[in-house]
Formats: sequence, C-alpha cells, structure tokens
Amino acid sequence: MDLVRIGQLGRAHGIHGEIALDGSSLTAEELEQVKHFTWRKAGARRSMTLVGARPVHGRVLLQFAGIHDREHAAELTLGELLVDRSKLPAAGPGEAYTFELVGLEVVDTSGRALGTIADIMRTGAHPLWVVRGERELLIPVTEHIVKNVDLEAGVITVALPPGLEEL
Repeated sequence: MDLVRIGQLGRAHGIHGEIALDGSSLTAEELEQVKHFTWRKAGARRSMTLVGARPVHGRVLLQFAGIHDREHAAELTLGELLVDRSKLPAAGPGEAYTFELVGLEVVDTSGRALGTIADIMRTGAHPLWVVRGERELLIPVTEHIVKNVDLEAGVITVALPPGLEEL
C-alpha cells in the first residue's frame, strides 16, 4: 500500500464527533468516495472509516465511524490523514494533488533553480507555494505565474513578477 498524506486533522467541531480537515485539496464528495483512511500521529496509527463529510466555511468537516463525541474527535487533532494512492480519484486534466507538488523543483523561465516546494499555504485569493532554496520564496499560484508543471520530470516553471524575490 502506497500511503500519501491528504491533510491534517484540526479541531473537533460541535458535540457529535465531527473534526475539521485542514490542507486537503479533496472535496467532501471525493473524500466520501475514498471512505477508508489511515490516521497517524507520533508513531501511532489507526484505520478510520469515513461516514460523512460536509463543507463548512472553506474547510471540510469529517465524521468517522466510532467517533461520536467531541472528546474522541479531539484525540485525533493534529494527526495526519493518509490514504492509499490507488484509492484517490484522478486529479483531473491540468490538476495535481498537493502531495504530488511538495518536493518538486521550481525554476524560473530562464531555467534558474529557485528551490523546491516545501509546503502549500491556503489563502483567500489563491494558494502560495513555499519554495525553499538559497532563500525562501512565497510564490502565488496563478495562471500568470505558473507556466508549466511537469510531474514526470519533477519540475515546475514559473515567471516571477518583478520584485517578488526582494520581498
């Protein structure tokens, strides 16, 4: 089984055992299709079966089998949610999952290496790639900046706007 991280569990929500999922690019519907997950935190692992997912204020709330109250949901907080890669729905044409991008090399349009994607931050407008190389850059993910994503080669080409490297 090839487990990949799809997000991190956040705070418990309400009193019936729901918990927020942070940092995932999967929709509630896609999560429900996957259904079976592995939770991991500090070396501990646990198989989890999803019984419900719903979007709320830009995030997804999850309900797992056997988790019926806030206290049990809170025990899952800050754990990673993993899934067998083969169970994920296709990302779609021109799309990629977050886990596929982290670790890829980022170069500018002249071929100059800028670093690798260390993390992806969610913002209100668009995601930001945290690129670490000689220095750390926060690169907005927009069609004007991201020119090419080659998953097979492991390289992303970007056209940095003037002044971004000076920030």
